[in-house]
Amino acid sequence: MTTYEEFIQQNEERDGIRLTWNVWPSSRIDAGRLVVPLACLYQPLRERPDLPPIQYEPVICTRSTCRAILNPLCQVDYRAKLWVCNFCFQRNPFPPQYAAISEQHQPAELIPGFSTIEYTIPRAPFMPPVFLFLVDTCMDEEELNALKDSLTMSLSLLPPTALVGLITFGKMVQVHELGAEGISKCYVFKGTKDLTAKQVQDMLGIGRGPVPNQTQQRMTPQQQAPPANRFIQPISQCDMSLTDLLSELQRDPWPVGQGKRYLRSTGTALSIAVGLLECTYPNTAARIMMFVGGPCSQGPGQVVDDELKHPIRSHHDIHKDNAKYMKKAIKHYDALALRAATNGHCVDIYSCALDQTGLMEMKQCCNSTGGHMVMGDSFNSSLFKQTFQRVFARDEKGDLKMAFNGVVEVKCSREIKISGGIGSCVSLNVKGGSVSDTEIGMGGTTQWKICAFNPSSTMAFFFEIVNQHAAPIPQGGRGCLQFITQYQHPTGQRRIRVTTLARNWADANTNVHHISAGFDQEAAAVIMSRMVVYKAETDDGPDVLRWVDRQLIRLCQKFGEYSKDDPNSFRLTENFSLYPQFMYHLRRSQFLQVFNNSPDETTFYRHMLMREDLTQSLIMIQPILYSYSFNGPPEPVLLDTSSIQADRILLMDTFFQILIYHGETIAQWRALKYQDMAEYENFKQLLQAPVDDAQEILQTRFPMPRYIDTEHGGSQARFLLSKVNPSQTHNNMYAYGQDAGAPVLTDDVSLQVFMEHLKKLAVSSTT
Repeated sequence: MTTYEEFIQQNEERDGIRLTWNVWPSSRIDAGRLVVPLACLYQPLRERPDLPPIQYEPVICTRSTCRAILNPLCQVDYRAKLWVCNFCFQRNPFPPQYAAISEQHQPAELIPGFSTIEYTIPRAPFMPPVFLFLVDTCMDEEELNALKDSLTMSLSLLPPTALVGLITFGKMVQVHELGAEGISKCYVFKGTKDLTAKQVQDMLGIGRGPVPNQTQQRMTPQQQAPPANRFIQPISQCDMSLTDLLSELQRDPWPVGQGKRYLRSTGTALSIAVGLLECTYPNTAARIMMFVGGPCSQGPGQVVDDELKHPIRSHHDIHKDNAKYMKKAIKHYDALALRAATNGHCVDIYSCALDQTGLMEMKQCCNSTGGHMVMGDSFNSSLFKQTFQRVFARDEKGDLKMAFNGVVEVKCSREIKISGGIGSCVSLNVKGGSVSDTEIGMGGTTQWKICAFNPSSTMAFFFEIVNQHAAPIPQGGRGCLQFITQYQHPTGQRRIRVTTLARNWADANTNVHHISAGFDQEAAAVIMSRMVVYKAETDDGPDVLRWVDRQLIRLCQKFGEYSKDDPNSFRLTENFSLYPQFMYHLRRSQFLQVFNNSPDETTFYRHMLMREDLTQSLIMIQPILYSYSFNGPPEPVLLDTSSIQADRILLMDTFFQILIYHGETIAQWRALKYQDMAEYENFKQLLQAPVDDAQEILQTRFPMPRYIDTEHGGSQARFLLSKVNPSQTHNNMYAYGQDAGAPVLTDDVSLQVFMEHLKKLAVSSTT
């Protein structure tokens, strides 16, 4: 290994893990002084085409309080056929089927290259996934037809063994029967009444789902026992009737008066969907896919009334405690989210409307269950259509890129305890000796439930070093972590993915440079962002910003090189140098600044930051800017006003938007149609280059970003100007000369001013 950067990258590619610190301080006190906590970002489903397919169960440590899984870090005695657990040091015999092992003949789980390995459990019952469509019919014809087309298309993308169901809602809620031949039947529920799972079960006349018994376990997926009810059927049996049902769907028939909103019973419909799955398919893989075209305006979960003159709540209303329906609605949806998560069912919300639909109240339904949250203007837009298609993306083997009903468990060495996790999951409240008293995020447990996740889903886990200062760790000792993810594969198999890692301990008094050399500033920026956003959900805005600033100053004081009270002497080493910049952009980002965003937008942005992987999260925090000009090939440039030049085209990727900005001269040439003249072929190519690069990003990103094409002075140039560092503003533009970029009209401090203040505070002997 040559550098830490390569080491970090190799670990991420092999194990899907990034740690804030790659050398660990050996005592509790020293760990507390590091400012950034010991934490990791973990992708349980990171794509690894080279993983061997293992068709047997993992070997587990026999100590009842440990139960860690055999891994390459264990010591093995090949002659005595014993292995020593690297977490609790218990000596365990190998099971009989390992009788033939030797140093030359090792099972895959002991080979160092397979620190991540995946087991397929052969004896587990096959259960196909359930997809329950929950469709809002309160929208105009064009919108509804576009949505019907997308839903019909999605039926062809589902695996043939999948089970499907359909519930539609407007003023009333209709649960559609799928088995009825030649006649469409549905059960209608009142939209203002909340029902328990038992009531739904009794009214629909259905029993519990098929309990997987011993005989059924040996069946292949094709011989599966018939489903328990008429409302959820295998797609192979009801494809035709469901397609007919969707094509015949009409918009909600109830009349809507002048100046009124549709009466929409979203809360009741979701409650019935959760109840239906709860009483028929408990604790199996299921997705409720909810499509909403406006806010819930009656019954439980109501977020606004039906008078158009009363707008839906804004951030200002919430701040002034003037949001009449908010608390009650949040309570309703939070309870549904918990019920769904407990049963391993996930809730996706596809919200397409020009106004808010109540995502803020419904957010836990996605955040707790790992469901998708997609926000758009219209079901007829390519943004929604392509995003929805990508939900059903397939891997090389042709399986859906999604996992269901998962549980992530964390094991750790005795010197470490688990403080908590932040991500799209819920705590399972499994106590144990390795649970820390200090909670960060969802703590008090060693296991979390993730009802649905895909290769980019990422969890953040936080650790506390509990080793006492007086108890030195033996030389050459290493701290270990193990992540055990059990989940249901879309084929119906149960799988267990195990990732085990170890890092060296170092004494912070003598080897602090070793610890600081192992700092991963990108992982730290994303981890801190998740902590900040988690805080922002409950704390007041200014308090959160003050916390970010305090942590940053402390980190600079600890790891900067400087002379007391001399800001000019302040230096940060290379692997800390970008961190203040990330924090600067985080403070200005839409995750913490709610001005000019609706509560629904803020909810959507925060949801994405809490689930995406490190690379995508960094793009959200600090967007990427590329420059295209006649001077050479495209190049990344600073996210700064100085990059906005008249003879350049800029491509900005903020994750949520892809923006192409044409400088003043380029825009004039484009307006004069130079690109259509044969002698200006190179100008035509210059215009085309950022469009091609943008298309490449648009092909793969989920959810599909908004595509913006603008130019100097264009109204949508504001998206670029709001993101760049305002090194030039209307206050200082003449000092720099006129050619140094575009001034931004803002009173925000620039990164340069921010850094000057940071240096002053970091070197001050009074702070």
